[in-house]
Amino acid sequence: MKNKLLDTPFLAVIACLLWSSAFVGIKIGLKYTTPLQFAGLRFFFAGLLIMPFCGSPMKLPALIKKNSDKILMISFFQTFLLYALFYTGLSMVPGALGAIVIGSAPLFSALLAHCSVKDDKLGLSKFLSIFLGILGVILISLNRFEYSTAGNRELLGIFLLILANISSGIGNIIVMKHNAQISPLVLNSAQLMTGGLCLFLVSLPVEGFSMQLNPPEYYMALLWLSFLSAAAFSIWFILLKRPEVKVSDLNLWKFIIPVCGAILSWAVLPEEKPELVPVAGMLIIAASLILLNFTNRKQSVAHSDIRSRPL
Repeated sequence: MKNKLLDTPFLAVIACLLWSSAFVGIKIGLKYTTPLQFAGLRFFFAGLLIMPFCGSPMKLPALIKKNSDKILMISFFQTFLLYALFYTGLSMVPGALGAIVIGSAPLFSALLAHCSVKDDKLGLSKFLSIFLGILGVILISLNRFEYSTAGNRELLGIFLLILANISSGIGNIIVMKHNAQISPLVLNSAQLMTGGLCLFLVSLPVEGFSMQLNPPEYYMALLWLSFLSAAAFSIWFILLKRPEVKVSDLNLWKFIIPVCGAILSWAVLPEEKPELVPVAGMLIIAASLILLNFTNRKQSVAHSDIRSRPL
Protein backbone atom coordinates (compact mmCIF):
# COMPACT_ATOMS: atom_id res chain seq x y z
CA MET A 1 0.00 0.00 0.00
CA LYS A 2 1.30 3.42 -0.92
CA ASN A 3 2.42 5.54 2.01
CA LYS A 4 0.04 8.51 2.14
CA LEU A 5 2.68 10.63 3.90
CA LEU A 6 4.73 10.51 0.71
CA ASP A 7 1.87 11.65 -1.55
CA THR A 8 2.71 14.66 -3.69
CA PRO A 9 0.06 17.01 -2.16
CA PHE A 10 1.22 16.27 1.39
CA LEU A 11 4.89 16.88 0.58
CA ALA A 12 4.05 20.00 -1.46
CA VAL A 13 2.12 21.43 1.50
CA ILE A 14 5.06 20.68 3.85
CA ALA A 15 7.45 22.55 1.52
CA CYS A 16 5.09 25.53 1.28
CA LEU A 17 4.60 25.59 5.05
CA LEU A 18 8.37 25.85 5.45
CA TRP A 19 8.63 28.65 2.88
CA SER A 20 5.78 30.57 4.51
CA SER A 21 7.82 30.87 7.73
CA ALA A 22 10.74 32.56 5.95
CA PHE A 23 9.33 36.10 6.21
CA VAL A 24 9.96 36.43 9.95
CA GLY A 25 13.51 35.10 9.66
CA ILE A 26 14.32 37.44 6.76
CA LYS A 27 13.03 40.45 8.71
CA ILE A 28 15.28 39.55 11.64
CA GLY A 29 18.35 38.90 9.51
CA LEU A 30 18.06 42.10 7.48
CA LYS A 31 18.26 44.16 10.68
CA TYR A 32 21.93 43.20 10.90
CA THR A 33 23.17 42.64 7.35
CA THR A 34 22.52 43.44 3.68
CA PRO A 35 20.03 41.50 1.50
CA LEU A 36 22.31 39.80 -1.04
CA GLN A 37 24.93 38.95 1.57
CA PHE A 38 22.32 37.46 3.90
CA ALA A 39 20.74 35.49 1.04
CA GLY A 40 24.15 34.21 -0.06
CA LEU A 41 25.01 32.91 3.42
CA ARG A 42 21.54 31.43 3.81
CA PHE A 43 21.67 29.35 0.63
CA PHE A 44 25.32 28.35 0.95
CA PHE A 45 24.70 26.96 4.44
CA ALA A 46 21.48 25.31 3.20
CA GLY A 47 23.54 23.40 0.64
CA LEU A 48 26.00 22.37 3.35
CA LEU A 49 23.15 21.04 5.52
CA ILE A 50 22.03 18.70 2.72
CA MET A 51 25.54 17.39 1.99
CA PRO A 52 25.61 14.69 4.74
CA PHE A 53 22.52 13.08 3.15
CA CYS A 54 24.03 12.93 -0.35
CA GLY A 55 25.79 9.58 -0.08
CA SER A 56 29.48 8.72 -0.18
CA PRO A 57 31.68 11.85 0.03
CA MET A 58 34.28 10.11 -2.16
CA LYS A 59 31.87 9.86 -5.10
CA LEU A 60 30.37 13.35 -4.87
CA PRO A 61 33.12 15.38 -6.64
CA ALA A 62 33.04 13.16 -9.75
CA LEU A 63 29.23 13.13 -9.76
CA ILE A 64 29.03 16.91 -9.47
CA LYS A 65 31.70 17.40 -12.15
CA LYS A 66 29.84 15.08 -14.54
CA ASN A 67 26.62 17.13 -14.13
CA SER A 68 28.25 20.54 -13.69
CA ASP A 69 26.48 22.11 -16.68
CA LYS A 70 23.02 21.32 -15.35
CA ILE A 71 23.98 22.29 -11.80
CA LEU A 72 25.21 25.67 -12.99
CA MET A 73 22.05 26.28 -15.05
CA ILE A 74 19.75 25.37 -12.17
CA SER A 75 21.85 27.33 -9.69
CA PHE A 76 21.72 30.40 -11.92
CA PHE A 77 17.94 30.41 -12.45
CA GLN A 78 16.71 28.80 -9.21
CA THR A 79 18.96 30.52 -6.67
CA PHE A 80 21.28 33.27 -7.94
CA LEU A 81 19.10 35.15 -10.44
CA LEU A 82 15.82 34.40 -8.66
CA TYR A 83 16.86 35.78 -5.29
CA ALA A 84 18.97 38.64 -6.64
CA LEU A 85 15.86 39.86 -8.52
CA PHE A 86 13.56 38.98 -5.61
CA TYR A 87 15.40 40.95 -2.93
CA THR A 88 16.12 43.91 -5.23
CA GLY A 89 12.58 44.12 -6.59
CA LEU A 90 10.97 43.72 -3.18
CA SER A 91 12.92 46.71 -1.87
CA MET A 92 11.39 48.94 -4.58
CA VAL A 93 7.66 48.25 -4.21
CA PRO A 94 5.00 48.65 -1.51
CA GLY A 95 4.31 45.52 0.49
CA ALA A 96 0.91 44.82 -1.06
CA LEU A 97 2.18 45.17 -4.59
CA GLY A 98 5.18 42.95 -3.93
CA ALA A 99 3.06 40.26 -2.29
CA ILE A 100 0.64 40.22 -5.23
CA VAL A 101 3.36 39.98 -7.89
CA ILE A 102 5.23 37.27 -5.97
CA GLY A 103 1.95 35.47 -5.33
CA SER A 104 1.30 35.28 -9.07
CA ALA A 105 4.34 33.00 -9.57
CA PRO A 106 2.20 29.89 -10.33
CA LEU A 107 0.77 31.70 -13.37
CA PHE A 108 4.21 32.27 -14.86
CA SER A 109 5.24 28.67 -14.12
CA ALA A 110 2.08 27.41 -15.83
CA LEU A 111 2.63 29.62 -18.90
CA LEU A 112 6.28 28.55 -19.21
CA ALA A 113 5.33 24.88 -18.82
CA HIS A 114 2.56 25.31 -21.41
CA CYS A 115 5.12 26.60 -23.92
CA SER A 116 7.98 24.20 -23.19
CA VAL A 117 6.57 20.94 -21.76
CA LYS A 118 4.62 18.71 -24.13
CA ASP A 119 2.17 17.17 -21.63
CA ASP A 120 1.70 20.19 -19.33
CA LYS A 121 -0.81 22.36 -21.15
CA LEU A 122 -2.86 25.14 -19.57
CA GLY A 123 -6.48 24.02 -19.79
CA LEU A 124 -9.62 25.85 -18.66
CA SER A 125 -9.83 24.24 -15.21
CA LYS A 126 -6.17 24.91 -14.47
CA PHE A 127 -6.51 28.51 -15.66
CA LEU A 128 -9.54 28.93 -13.37
CA SER A 129 -7.54 27.49 -10.44
CA ILE A 130 -4.74 29.99 -11.10
CA PHE A 131 -7.21 32.88 -11.44
CA LEU A 132 -8.87 32.01 -8.13
CA GLY A 133 -5.50 31.62 -6.43
CA ILE A 134 -4.26 35.03 -7.59
CA LEU A 135 -7.57 36.61 -6.53
CA GLY A 136 -7.13 35.10 -3.07
CA VAL A 137 -3.55 36.40 -2.84
CA ILE A 138 -4.76 39.90 -3.78
CA LEU A 139 -7.41 39.87 -1.04
CA ILE A 140 -4.94 38.68 1.60
CA SER A 141 -2.21 41.12 0.54
CA LEU A 142 -4.27 44.27 0.12
CA ASN A 143 -5.74 43.85 3.57
CA ARG A 144 -2.37 43.44 5.28
CA PHE A 145 -0.39 46.24 3.63
CA GLU A 146 -0.93 49.78 2.54
CA TYR A 147 -1.12 50.27 -1.20
CA SER A 148 0.36 53.20 -3.08
CA THR A 149 0.24 54.27 -6.72
CA ALA A 150 3.26 52.89 -8.58
CA GLY A 151 5.88 55.36 -9.78
CA ASN A 152 8.96 54.70 -11.91
CA ARG A 153 10.83 52.98 -9.07
CA GLU A 154 7.82 50.80 -8.26
CA LEU A 155 7.36 49.87 -11.93
CA LEU A 156 11.00 48.76 -12.07
CA GLY A 157 10.45 46.73 -8.91
CA ILE A 158 7.37 45.05 -10.43
CA PHE A 159 9.37 44.22 -13.55
CA LEU A 160 12.19 42.68 -11.47
CA LEU A 161 9.73 40.58 -9.46
CA ILE A 162 8.10 39.33 -12.67
CA LEU A 163 11.56 38.37 -13.93
CA ALA A 164 12.11 36.56 -10.61
CA ASN A 165 8.89 34.58 -11.17
CA ILE A 166 10.02 33.70 -14.69
CA SER A 167 13.46 32.66 -13.42
CA SER A 168 11.83 30.37 -10.83
CA GLY A 169 9.61 28.80 -13.49
CA ILE A 170 12.58 28.17 -15.79
CA GLY A 171 14.51 26.60 -12.92
CA ASN A 172 11.59 24.27 -12.15
CA ILE A 173 11.38 23.14 -15.76
CA ILE A 174 15.13 22.48 -15.96
CA VAL A 175 14.95 20.34 -12.81
CA MET A 176 11.96 18.42 -14.17
CA LYS A 177 13.67 17.76 -17.52
CA HIS A 178 17.07 16.89 -16.03
CA ASN A 179 17.57 13.18 -16.66
CA ALA A 180 21.19 12.73 -15.61
CA GLN A 181 22.17 10.09 -13.05
CA ILE A 182 22.26 12.36 -10.02
CA SER A 183 19.90 12.35 -7.06
CA PRO A 184 17.67 15.38 -6.31
CA LEU A 185 19.50 15.84 -2.98
CA VAL A 186 22.94 16.06 -4.60
CA LEU A 187 21.57 18.34 -7.32
CA ASN A 188 19.94 20.62 -4.77
CA SER A 189 22.93 20.73 -2.43
CA ALA A 190 25.33 21.61 -5.25
CA GLN A 191 23.08 24.26 -6.79
CA LEU A 192 22.31 25.92 -3.44
CA MET A 193 25.99 26.12 -2.48
CA THR A 194 26.94 27.45 -5.92
CA GLY A 195 24.12 30.01 -6.05
CA GLY A 196 24.69 31.09 -2.46
CA LEU A 197 28.41 31.56 -3.01
CA CYS A 198 27.78 33.63 -6.15
CA LEU A 199 25.25 35.82 -4.32
CA PHE A 200 27.72 36.41 -1.50
CA LEU A 201 30.58 37.27 -3.89
CA VAL A 202 28.39 39.69 -5.87
CA SER A 203 27.29 41.33 -2.60
CA LEU A 204 30.87 42.28 -1.68
CA PRO A 205 31.41 45.00 -4.34
CA VAL A 206 27.72 45.96 -4.38
CA GLU A 207 26.92 46.10 -0.66
CA GLY A 208 30.34 46.03 1.01
CA PHE A 209 31.37 43.74 3.85
CA SER A 210 31.75 44.36 7.55
CA MET A 211 33.05 41.89 10.13
CA GLN A 212 30.90 42.16 13.24
CA LEU A 213 29.47 39.92 15.92
CA ASN A 214 25.65 39.93 15.74
CA PRO A 215 23.12 39.08 18.48
CA PRO A 216 22.01 35.44 18.87
CA GLU A 217 18.68 36.12 17.10
CA TYR A 218 20.58 36.80 13.85
CA TYR A 219 22.32 33.40 13.93
CA MET A 220 19.08 31.65 14.92
CA ALA A 221 17.31 33.29 11.96
CA LEU A 222 20.16 32.33 9.60
CA LEU A 223 20.11 28.73 10.86
CA TRP A 224 16.33 28.44 10.50
CA LEU A 225 16.31 29.96 7.00
CA SER A 226 19.14 27.65 5.94
CA PHE A 227 17.28 24.63 7.30
CA LEU A 228 13.95 25.51 5.68
CA SER A 229 15.65 26.22 2.35
CA ALA A 230 17.48 22.89 2.49
CA ALA A 231 14.32 20.96 3.39
CA ALA A 232 11.81 22.80 1.16
CA PHE A 233 13.96 22.87 -1.98
CA SER A 234 14.94 19.21 -1.52
CA ILE A 235 11.28 18.20 -1.25
CA TRP A 236 10.47 20.35 -4.31
CA PHE A 237 13.27 18.83 -6.40
CA ILE A 238 12.17 15.30 -5.43
CA LEU A 239 8.59 16.08 -6.47
CA LEU A 240 9.68 17.65 -9.76
CA LYS A 241 11.52 14.42 -10.61
CA ARG A 242 8.37 12.31 -10.21
CA PRO A 243 7.13 11.34 -13.69
CA GLU A 244 3.48 11.96 -12.83
CA VAL A 245 4.09 15.49 -11.48
CA LYS A 246 3.53 18.51 -13.71
CA VAL A 247 5.31 21.82 -13.11
CA SER A 248 2.12 23.86 -13.39
CA ASP A 249 0.16 21.66 -10.98
CA LEU A 250 2.93 21.54 -8.38
CA ASN A 251 3.45 25.31 -8.37
CA LEU A 252 -0.25 25.92 -7.69
CA TRP A 253 0.38 24.68 -4.15
CA LYS A 254 2.48 27.82 -3.61
CA PHE A 255 -0.79 29.73 -3.25
CA ILE A 256 -0.96 28.45 0.33
CA ILE A 257 2.25 30.31 1.24
CA PRO A 258 0.48 33.70 1.78
CA VAL A 259 -2.30 31.86 3.64
CA CYS A 260 0.15 30.29 6.07
CA GLY A 261 2.08 33.57 6.33
CA ALA A 262 -1.07 35.44 7.34
CA ILE A 263 -2.04 32.79 9.90
CA LEU A 264 1.49 32.87 11.33
CA SER A 265 1.28 36.65 11.64
CA TRP A 266 -2.04 36.39 13.49
CA ALA A 267 -0.52 33.85 15.88
CA VAL A 268 2.75 35.68 16.52
CA LEU A 269 2.07 39.40 16.09
CA PRO A 270 -0.34 40.89 18.66
CA GLU A 271 -1.29 43.85 16.40
CA GLU A 272 -2.60 41.54 13.64
CA LYS A 273 -5.90 39.71 13.86
CA PRO A 274 -8.18 37.80 11.45
CA GLU A 275 -10.49 39.97 9.34
CA LEU A 276 -13.18 39.21 6.79
CA VAL A 277 -11.27 40.15 3.61
CA PRO A 278 -8.16 37.96 4.14
CA VAL A 279 -10.31 35.07 5.39
CA ALA A 280 -12.35 35.35 2.18
CA GLY A 281 -9.07 35.29 0.24
CA MET A 282 -8.03 32.11 2.04
CA LEU A 283 -11.34 30.43 1.22
CA ILE A 284 -10.92 31.37 -2.45
CA ILE A 285 -7.41 29.88 -2.47
CA ALA A 286 -8.81 26.73 -0.85
CA ALA A 287 -11.40 26.57 -3.62
CA SER A 288 -8.67 26.88 -6.27
CA LEU A 289 -6.72 23.95 -4.76
CA ILE A 290 -9.87 21.83 -4.42
CA LEU A 291 -10.65 22.48 -8.09
CA LEU A 292 -7.09 21.52 -9.05
CA ASN A 293 -7.21 18.25 -7.09
CA PHE A 294 -10.69 17.39 -8.39
CA THR A 295 -9.51 17.90 -11.97
CA ASN A 296 -6.32 15.87 -11.43
CA ARG A 297 -8.21 12.99 -9.82
CA LYS A 298 -10.76 13.01 -12.64
CA GLN A 299 -7.97 12.88 -15.25
CA SER A 300 -6.18 10.12 -13.31
CA VAL A 301 -9.35 7.98 -13.23
CA ALA A 302 -9.90 8.58 -16.96
CA HIS A 303 -6.33 7.51 -17.78
CA SER A 304 -6.69 4.42 -15.58
CA ASP A 305 -9.90 3.46 -17.40
CA ILE A 306 -8.17 3.81 -20.78
CA ARG A 307 -5.22 1.64 -19.69
CA SER A 308 -7.55 -1.04 -18.29
CA ARG A 309 -9.56 -1.45 -21.50
CA PRO A 310 -8.83 -4.67 -23.46
CA LEU A 311 -7.01 -4.20 -26.75
